[in-house]
Amino acid sequence: MEAILLVGGRGTRLRPLTISTPKPLLPTAGVAFLAHQLARAHAAGVERIVFATSYRAEMFEAAFGAHAHGVDLAYVDERQPLGTGGAIRNAARALTCGPDDPVLILNGDILSGHDVPAQVKLHEQAGAAVTLHLTEVEDPSRFGCVPTDDGGRVTAFLEKTSHPVTNQINAGCYVFRRSAIDTIAEDEVVSVERETFPALIASGAVVMGHVEPAYWLDVGTPEAFVRGSCDLVLGRLASSAMPGDPGERLTLAGASVSPGAVVRGGTTVGRGAVVEAGATVLGSVLLDDAFVAEGATVRGSVLSRGARVGPGAVLDEVILGDGAVVGPGNELCGGLRVWPGIELPPTAVRFSTDA
Repeated sequence: MEAILLVGGRGTRLRPLTISTPKPLLPTAGVAFLAHQLARAHAAGVERIVFATSYRAEMFEAAFGAHAHGVDLAYVDERQPLGTGGAIRNAARALTCGPDDPVLILNGDILSGHDVPAQVKLHEQAGAAVTLHLTEVEDPSRFGCVPTDDGGRVTAFLEKTSHPVTNQINAGCYVFRRSAIDTIAEDEVVSVERETFPALIASGAVVMGHVEPAYWLDVGTPEAFVRGSCDLVLGRLASSAMPGDPGERLTLAGASVSPGAVVRGGTTVGRGAVVEAGATVLGSVLLDDAFVAEGATVRGSVLSRGARVGPGAVLDEVILGDGAVVGPGNELCGGLRVWPGIELPPTAVRFSTDA
């Protein structure tokens, strides 16, 4: 089976992490985020994946080459962003399968533990044009709301409606019949959510919903990115791509964690990173060469490459860009983001986005 992996987004909600690195390549539980998706795709029977790239397109092939995690890889770039449907149509020119074959579509910012082979089986048994993975959430108004009939056939696709008729939402993994992809306009900006799926339903085409309440997370925000990385480390979602066993923390080669430090909650400590004695790091992501000094506390945060936290400083849900420095005594919280290279001098002042 072949797949198309949508990785063209700019990841603006994750800045400054995505200034120099596309969101799908951000280190997540010790490896690029996409490594987990490639490994899961391979386990589901995918043999070849076409990357639909746009933002910093050259970095994807440099990261993975022609073969990774058991899957052959190809790359198709969008010169201008074409939306989800346009990206699928553009990437499809690199597919090699027949018109009736299933093509798996994956989004490059979704962590999911759902049963892909079961989704493909439903698709083939129903003779569907498209089969969507659907999951259930408490607040469906934030997502695409997708009602189905008693037989599992999708009856409507209501993108981010304020009055949802069901708690089933679009989970961002699709199985297309290859010929159905060819119905998408070529070289045009097209949204599958707002245009392709509603048009297929209106035409009478069979669009199925595979409803499965497995682990699912959109990692498009800093909070969700940290949670996804920690969940992988803790083993809440299994991944053969993770370079270590599940546990309270993942410490990569060359990292140094003092015996007198507390590091847990699914924290990743990157290569060359240092956590000194008396420091506490809970549920966070420390990238390569990050530094947490004695007595500092870091919770639910990301320290980018070479970022430094001084003695006694406190970070609570904070993003530090590459090389950012937080001097001793600072207290940062509330989703604050410190841009690359910024240095905050020693202080006893509390900084918050709520201030």
